[in-house]
Amino acid sequence: MKSTTTQSLQPRESMSLKERWWRVFDVRIGALPLPVYLVLIAVLAAMSAHGALASDLPTGIALVTVGGFTCAELAKRIPWIRHIGATSIFAAFIPSMLVYYKLMPAPITKAVTTFTKQSNFLYLFIAAIIVGSVLSMDRQTLVKGFVRIFIPVASGSVAAAIVGTALGTALGLDMKHALFMVVVPIMAGGVGEGALPLSAGYAQILGAEQGPLFAQVLSAVMLGNIAAICCAGLLNYLGARRPRLTGNGRLTIAEGGDEVADSKGASFEFDVSSVAAAGATAVALYLLGVLSHQYFDWPAPVVMLVLVVAAQFFQVVSPRVRGGARFMYGFFSTAVTYPLMFAISVAMTPWGEIVTAFHWVNIVTAVSTVLTLTLTGFFVARWTGMHPVEAAIVNATHSGLGGTGDVAILTAANRMELMPFAQIATRIGGAITVMAALAAFAWLR
Repeated sequence: MKSTTTQSLQPRESMSLKERWWRVFDVRIGALPLPVYLVLIAVLAAMSAHGALASDLPTGIALVTVGGFTCAELAKRIPWIRHIGATSIFAAFIPSMLVYYKLMPAPITKAVTTFTKQSNFLYLFIAAIIVGSVLSMDRQTLVKGFVRIFIPVASGSVAAAIVGTALGTALGLDMKHALFMVVVPIMAGGVGEGALPLSAGYAQILGAEQGPLFAQVLSAVMLGNIAAICCAGLLNYLGARRPRLTGNGRLTIAEGGDEVADSKGASFEFDVSSVAAAGATAVALYLLGVLSHQYFDWPAPVVMLVLVVAAQFFQVVSPRVRGGARFMYGFFSTAVTYPLMFAISVAMTPWGEIVTAFHWVNIVTAVSTVLTLTLTGFFVARWTGMHPVEAAIVNATHSGLGGTGDVAILTAANRMELMPFAQIATRIGGAITVMAALAAFAWLR
């Protein structure tokens, strides 16, 4: 026993100083080597103190990377709550709280906000994730998933509207207020595509100011997003404990079993130029979506999603570029997710609106709405040939904060490959919810 112990210790004792340094360099904070992380903190702190913190691309990337991975690393070390999506909650909301209470230095807040709004890299991230995940799927599995996902999303929406409204009314809210100001905003598709048009429609129908209505609607959206992140974290934990309930990121159940149908896709050969080609493909598809929005007012992410699904179904993209897309997806989901969430939290998440929504009746109503939506997806999944955990996660994204909510929810669930289906639930499901709600609101006024 003594000789075995000595042999096991021998390699460490005989390591050179250079090898020991390499071991330290391989310690990671998120995707950052520990020495690089410490150097970046020191440099950014010095720039901030000197008043020379720029909003350019290198500085912005450094700021959001350090901030995002710090939040995620802190959350990973907190027992229990790390299983319910604490990493996403910390990265999505803690920076916003620090800004609101003026605990984050003003130069950092200004630099991150300017960088985030000018670069608009949220949509670069969504484009890379959607194109990468879709081009990595087996096309038959992709089509089955797109057709089938409407069933749990639609049934979950109806059930959530009934349960949320009934519970909110039972707790003392006016029925119309519970439905149109709490339940519907949660499933409306976020802020830009949901809360804004919804509050504008309410204001026009009532002949009132949009501002106060928007604040009420936005607070419900925030509560629903937090509840959905927690549900996604719990579903990820359930999938780890009950493997038979999950496809580990794959939505539909293969006819021959649970084996991934596109396992051959992992053998795609690609090189650096293939990754660049995949990136160019993602940007081109996104810009086509933007152009369609400019001409026809169609949502750019939805158009991009339809185009990439069509490209995969008709095998427009070569296997080598599809391999590059797989690598691109892996890079963005691993290295960009938490920095993106940090940036959005600082620049776009209003902590004040979240605080005003923390009334126990609103919280219970919002949580019951999201739970019903998620559980309906879970139990309906088997009837439609889908994995319960994955279907429930996609349903949870229907109650998220648009594109940013999808990122946070799928990150908490550790299933970023579900982004195409999440976009269906969020964008298309949200648009249908808004149109139906405005029609009903005008009829009941």
